[in-house]
Amino acid sequence: MAVTSENVEDVCSCTAWLGGDDIAVSGHTAIISHNQNAKYLSYYFHSADFFSKKKKLAHGTKVIEITPSALEDVVINLPCINEQERIVSILDRFDALCNDLSSGLPAEIEARQKQYEYYRDMLLSFKEAE
Repeated sequence: MAVTSENVEDVCSCTAWLGGDDIAVSGHTAIISHNQNAKYLSYYFHSADFFSKKKKLAHGTKVIEITPSALEDVVINLPCINEQERIVSILDRFDALCNDLSSGLPAEIEARQKQYEYYRDMLLSFKEAE
């Protein structure tokens, strides 16, 4: 989690590391060790609930910072692991529909094409008066 930024919106931006290999991080980073679903926490750290909490902790003018020790006091209400996995599955699918150019956008284009064809055919299918 990046603990410094130029604005409150981007401070505490985070990435869930799902790999098994060691990684390197730079300064101004907090590493969060836990036994929860990493993607669930990553989604949570981008939520409005977390934003309101981090906004209270942020300090600075040109560079905004939240100290890792201040983050220790943030209370996160966590559902059980099974519920976290269910929520992550839903959010992953929604994210793919909104952001994945290979699945979401083509599916939307196909749906709009079918809608167009339906209305075109309905508008052009008139019967002769008897």
